[in-house]
Amino acid sequence: MKHIIIAILLMLATSVQAQTEPEYRLEIGGGIGMVSYQGDFNSSLFKDSQPMFSLLAKYKFNPRVAAAMNISYGQLKGSTKDIKSHIPQEWEGYSFTSKLWDVGFRMEYNFWPYGTGMEYRGAQRLTPYILFGLGITACKLDSKAEVAMNMPLGVGVKYKAADRVNLALEWAMHLSGSDALDGAKDPYGIKSSGLFKNTDCYSQLRLSVTYDLWAKCKTCHNDRD
Repeated sequence: MKHIIIAILLMLATSVQAQTEPEYRLEIGGGIGMVSYQGDFNSSLFKDSQPMFSLLAKYKFNPRVAAAMNISYGQLKGSTKDIKSHIPQEWEGYSFTSKLWDVGFRMEYNFWPYGTGMEYRGAQRLTPYILFGLGITACKLDSKAEVAMNMPLGVGVKYKAADRVNLALEWAMHLSGSDALDGAKDPYGIKSSGLFKNTDCYSQLRLSVTYDLWAKCKTCHNDRD
């Protein structure tokens, strides 16, 4: 009987602690990673990868769904060197390095409820997730500038390193609406139509660190989904 009473008291203590643990809605932080160009002069995912830096903000609707905004800066680099496909003669030996800005809005969906396990019943410190959204890409190559819409699609994994500290590793492909991010619009002379058909893309591999802010009212309804 004594052991049963002790077990019940421990369960009640855990329940009270879970109910009083703050729920945070906002994350802010930054990330660092590599960005690589995929287009007319490169079909490899990681060839000529360049550093990229990001500022991040996220709003968590519940343990599974979050909306995020990022501002990123890096460079795109590519060349016709080692390309196995046929290249028009006027583009042989071509190379470029362009400055890249990316402003994006996206949704993240966690496969498992995300948290410390103290603020949400069943929350996990580690979870994979998928992301999708819309953004604006701006590239500057010499004196020329190109602005286009982009659509990021990606996967990642996030880990609750501490009560208010989050780590995330993700990879995302950014499909752009422009064929001139590399400074060469339609170099093969192949006409095509469609939002993302025959356009330049870039992928980003990023490690980010964010910090939780904006504690939710303790008397408000908790999201348990």
